[in-house]
Amino acid sequence: MSIPSQQLSLHRSPRTQRGAVMVVALIFLLLLTILAISASGRSLLQERMAGGLRNAQQAEMSAQTALRGAEWKLWTATSNIGAHLSCGTGIFTDCYIYNPASPITNVTNFRTSQGWVTAGATTYKGYGGSTDYTAIAAAGQTGNLSKNPLYMIEDLGVELPPGVSGSLHESGATGSGGSGYTSTTRHIYRITARGAGANDNTVRVLESTFAAKSN
Repeated sequence: MSIPSQQLSLHRSPRTQRGAVMVVALIFLLLLTILAISASGRSLLQERMAGGLRNAQQAEMSAQTALRGAEWKLWTATSNIGAHLSCGTGIFTDCYIYNPASPITNVTNFRTSQGWVTAGATTYKGYGGSTDYTAIAAAGQTGNLSKNPLYMIEDLGVELPPGVSGSLHESGATGSGGSGYTSTTRHIYRITARGAGANDNTVRVLESTFAAKSN
């Protein structure tokens, strides 16, 4: 009777080993699945970060384009001898006279508001005015932006040397110039540009000051 008992135990041992291998294989499979999910999550995060960085760069380049375009507009308007600017008339109907005592709502909103603001601003569409930066990129052009860039020009007043009071800039100081000083015909213009990336959630606002002759 003892011989069948030993034979039965010999038949049970391989089945027990096969069961242990299956458990170990399932554990390794679970670990590999966790690693794969973790790596996929990091890849998606890096892809989103890269997309956000690209949008930010596009928005900044868009604002820079409008900023330099407005500066070019000011420079070309006064490049000829005797040419002057008159803010609010002629080609500069989009220009505002700066008055610290009574700020213009459109100007304040354009300079300080978040998101996309269009009221009172001028759309920049390239040197010839025919470039659509929201179109799909073509040969020699950049595009595919959510919005065309905007800019706004402010006349801050007569250019004065440091230490001389006047109706210039944001200090709001008024009065005549220093003793024996004669004002020039150059005015300081503040240019504010707003650009967007591939979506409206990414916006950049840039500013510069530019001196040009004015009457």
